[in-house]
Amino acid sequence: MNIVEDWQVAAQKLASTGVMSKRAIARQLKVSKSTVSDFLRKYEGEKQLAVEDEVGGTQEQDNSRILIISDMHIPYNVKGMIPFLQGLKDKYNPTRVICIGDELDYHFNAFHDSDPDLMSAGCELKAALKTIAELHEMFPNVDLLESNHGSMIHRKAKHHGIPRHHIKSYNDVLGVGQGWRWTEDLTVILPDGKPVYFHHGKAADGIKFSQTTGMSTVQGHHHNEFSTRYWANSLGLYFSLQVGCLIDNDSYAFAYNNVNLKKPIIGCALICDGIPVLEAFPL
Repeated sequence: MNIVEDWQVAAQKLASTGVMSKRAIARQLKVSKSTVSDFLRKYEGEKQLAVEDEVGGTQEQDNSRILIISDMHIPYNVKGMIPFLQGLKDKYNPTRVICIGDELDYHFNAFHDSDPDLMSAGCELKAALKTIAELHEMFPNVDLLESNHGSMIHRKAKHHGIPRHHIKSYNDVLGVGQGWRWTEDLTVILPDGKPVYFHHGKAADGIKFSQTTGMSTVQGHHHNEFSTRYWANSLGLYFSLQVGCLIDNDSYAFAYNNVNLKKPIIGCALICDGIPVLEAFPL
């Protein structure tokens, strides 16, 4: 086995534990983070494709109609969010649901100053769990991506030197089943065989992000971005999908938006038979 194969095998083993970030893996293996990230993204995409092609064993994943939910920031989500999502479920009958991050706001525990007129830690979580229970009943199987707000507790624990092993899992905290699965990022293989890379939000310019990865991409995080943009090269046509958000912009939790000229765009997205679809919230 040569040196290149050595670090790649080691990276696969470390990533499979679900404990170490890509940055930590790169540091341990003395390889650049971008090299490790690019390799693991390709590896995870190939692994998923193999699973989807497998006969028997793991059930085949149907990516023909993917519903993409982003930036709910529960409990500070837009009023009417649950009926809106139920309407999308009824309309499209999605075969897969991906939450691209910031499912909870965790305002009480943010790194910035919290607003004293908002709920305390216990009250915020209690209010959030009611909405999470409704979502779980509607969508018992969801892939969720790590994010700056949704992963706040683990981020704070790391900041203060507390290992993940001492923290409850996301599933235990939210009271959801194992059908809700968290991952740092996700590469999905569409029915036409083309890969799409999902991440909470790596770049402000979605097109440049897509061109850098060499595949179609889906991002959230940027509340005022709700669009599909295309680019092409000699190998094919690619899209950059920005998903918008489902926040209640009138909440004190988003008071920082008052100084911005651009306002959040409320909605969700889907990928139906490889084609991006935008569904704006009916304000």
